[in-house]
Parts: sequence; C-alpha cells; structure tokens
Amino acid sequence: MNQLIGCCGLDCEACDARIATVTNDNALREKTAALWSKLNGVPITSDMINCTGCRVDGAKTPFCDKLCPV
Repeated sequence: MNQLIGCCGLDCEACDARIATVTNDNALREKTAALWSKLNGVPITSDMINCTGCRVDGAKTPFCDKLCPV
C-alpha cells in the first residue's frame, strides 16, 4: 500500500500540509491554516501546519496526531 495514503484514506501526497512541510513553504502554511480555520470554525495557526503523513515518521498536524479516530 502507498505510504502516502493515510489510514483514513486521505491522499497525503496531495495534502497542502504535507506539501508545505516537505518544501518548507511558509506561504502555503499560512494559506492552509487560514482555509482550515474557516472550514473547521477553529483557530489553526501556520505553526500547526507541519505533517509528513501518518504512515511515516515525522511531523503530524494536531488532528492527525491526536484527534483522528482511525
């Protein structure tokens, strides 16, 4: 199975949080944080936008690390 498909089925390879992390793109982190804050109705900061995917070692977003039910 592709390691970049999350346990929940999310395509981590296409995820802006992962892309911003692996390319160290702070502008994409800011954009992603703003979008996710709006979509989820909770404050999300660019500092939270660091993730390499749940099936590999490395950084995880707070949701993937602590809240994901899978």
